[in-house]
Amino acid sequence: MVDSQTSPIVAKIFRHPIKSVGSELINSVNLIVGSTMPGDRVWALAHNKTRIPEAGRYWLPCQSFLRGAIAPTLMAISAKYNEHTGVLDLHHPDAQSFRFRPNIETDLQNFLDWIEPLCPENGPAPSLLYKVDNRGSTDTEYPSISLLSLNSLHELSEKVGADLDPRRFRGNIWLRGGKPFEEFNWVDQEIAIGNVRLKVVERIQRCNATKANPLNGKKDIDTLTALQSNYGHKDFGVYCEVLKEGKISCGDQLILS
Repeated sequence: MVDSQTSPIVAKIFRHPIKSVGSELINSVNLIVGSTMPGDRVWALAHNKTRIPEAGRYWLPCQSFLRGAIAPTLMAISAKYNEHTGVLDLHHPDAQSFRFRPNIETDLQNFLDWIEPLCPENGPAPSLLYKVDNRGSTDTEYPSISLLSLNSLHELSEKVGADLDPRRFRGNIWLRGGKPFEEFNWVDQEIAIGNVRLKVVERIQRCNATKANPLNGKKDIDTLTALQSNYGHKDFGVYCEVLKEGKISCGDQLILS
């Protein structure tokens, strides 16, 4: 049981309008039962080897898309999405800022032209933005929200001898407070944040994307080896399902059932 006097609070909330292409810091979000975070991973960047379903647009595994694990330069993209106008602004330190409307077919080629130089020269080429019906393209087949701890990140930073940026891990809700890695103890339990209720489903096993610095998109720290050598696993953060919808804001306290 988490002591309400010392329980973690929400410190940061991120969404990623395009999977692996740009993170955006927001102050609050309205979560929906049985759904992914609104505005998070709405689109995913399919490549020329992606097998696009002929009937419908259903969830596809992350290997179907260009992502930070194989295109680390993408990790340095930041984003800002306007839900009212449908306009997405993208920024990268090695490219001109770019603005387009992901839902407009005529804007797609301009986006592909902008992002292609940021993709590996000998890798699969970007081909289209894939959008699943009624959910985001999270790494889990079920609609999930990711929950991570800044205290865990601080401890891992001490292990590697560098200040790790939270954006390496592309999480949704970041907590501050509590013990490092105590979030692993919450698996199969329910938690409350604000007026939202979540079930913690499983730990998140990490990939090579976390090795890339989100300031420049270059691999500089072997986070996977650091996790394995210090903790005996490559997990960081947990996946949750939304059981009761509502609003989560920075400063909200977490209560464990």
